[in-house]
Amino acid sequence: MFAKTTYAIALAAGLSVSYQALAQETVKIGLIMAYSGPFADTANQMQAGIDLWLAEHDGMVGGKKVELIKKDTGGPAADVAQRLAQELVVRDGVDIIAGFTLTPEALGAADIATQGNKMMVVMNAATSVITEKSPLIVRTSLTIPQLNYAFGKWAVEKGGVNSAYTLVADYGPGHDAEKAFAKGFTEAGGSIVGADASPVANPDFSAFVQRIKDANPQSVYIFIPGGAQPPAIGKALSDRGLTPPDVKVFGQGELTLPEALESMGDTAKGIITTFHYTMERDDPLNNEFVKAYRDANNGRSPDIFSVGGFDGMHLIDEALKKTGGDTDGAKLVEAAKGMAWDSPRGPISIDPETREIVQTVWIREVQEVDGKYQNVIIDQIPNVKDPLHGAAK
Repeated sequence: MFAKTTYAIALAAGLSVSYQALAQETVKIGLIMAYSGPFADTANQMQAGIDLWLAEHDGMVGGKKVELIKKDTGGPAADVAQRLAQELVVRDGVDIIAGFTLTPEALGAADIATQGNKMMVVMNAATSVITEKSPLIVRTSLTIPQLNYAFGKWAVEKGGVNSAYTLVADYGPGHDAEKAFAKGFTEAGGSIVGADASPVANPDFSAFVQRIKDANPQSVYIFIPGGAQPPAIGKALSDRGLTPPDVKVFGQGELTLPEALESMGDTAKGIITTFHYTMERDDPLNNEFVKAYRDANNGRSPDIFSVGGFDGMHLIDEALKKTGGDTDGAKLVEAAKGMAWDSPRGPISIDPETREIVQTVWIREVQEVDGKYQNVIIDQIPNVKDPLHGAAK
């Protein structure tokens, strides 16, 4: 009881600090991300997107100077994220909490956002259920079902296949991807002839790919993390003759990230993936974003994490403008509902009912361009909602 009372008083104190901030010229944004550990690169890319947006706007949001306070979870630890969120609200007096490279981080901080009346901007974590955990959460990234449900339908309706075998990494995002792709695929008239799940850090896909070959499907759907796995599965598919055009290979975009393509070589040719951002999109706004990002990051290219951070800052800026600088969490969320703007990824908006992002799903194929393999957009599905939150409306 003592702990709860103390905590409530502390949150009230944090809220008091927030109201004091109304009269100040600084907005404090607390960032919770895995700045260290195996997911550090994800956080670094998202931070670079945040930093680029601030650099292009004189370090201001809503007409006020920004103070960033960074908290490192070290990985997918909900309890750590909850403690860090509490520190940000109570001790540091932040006005907004944001970031969230991983789903457990977002779930851990959700209750603190509600209790402290802080808008919480999710810039990457992609599990559908996140926005249900607090009415103060707004998402600027994606949901895994958003991409893969639409992709499953596309594979049948435009991809020219009606049977598929699914192989996904054996963890939450992999299972979400498999379920969403299979749902879209079967609703469009296709059939799933086999499903398998490999260890998250699997170095050898030989046994899995042999089972796919034995099932003799028209297509294979794959969801795996990036890193060393794309070249490993590319080699296993090639060794057994399961490559395009004989067998169509589908996957979420991690399968053909630029660094993966360098390792996969010819085994990547013809693979079709879906993503909500692709830096190869030839659009003036995106071209400007890519150039500015590379200039600011020693030539490194932006990715989905970068654009999630960049758009998250835009949302915070516009929401603060609409509230006249008032950082009250509930007011900021109301201001964010229905917001629409042009992003480097294309036109996006915030669903006023679900607080989820609505965006174009891009369909890309690995093709050889100027002697190098890259993702080339071959189709698009506009205005896609998360299928678990209002897609049928």
